[in-house]
Amino acid sequence: MDASFLTPAVIGIGIGSMSIAWVLNTLIRVKNGYPLENSWGKAVYPKSTVAEERVSLLTQENAQLRAEVGSMKDRLANVERIVTDSGYHLTHEIDRLRDREEAN
Repeated sequence: MDASFLTPAVIGIGIGSMSIAWVLNTLIRVKNGYPLENSWGKAVYPKSTVAEERVSLLTQENAQLRAEVGSMKDRLANVERIVTDSGYHLTHEIDRLRDREEAN
């Protein structure tokens, strides 16, 4: 056998194997959430992905809900202060006595 016949076949098998390995490596990276990179190591993904947009929306919703919970805590503190205030108890008792006198 002539070596010139085997050389292109070996080169073709080598390039084919490397191409298959590159495709498999890329599929595994995508499946596991790793960013794709070009030959210089820079990310290939676009800057705005669906996952990033979803995280952004959830972050905004979280901030709104936290603000709402904060305002509810403030309102609850005011209601607690009014209810536990001694003047409220006195007014409530006076109203109860008035209702009792009107019933008699």
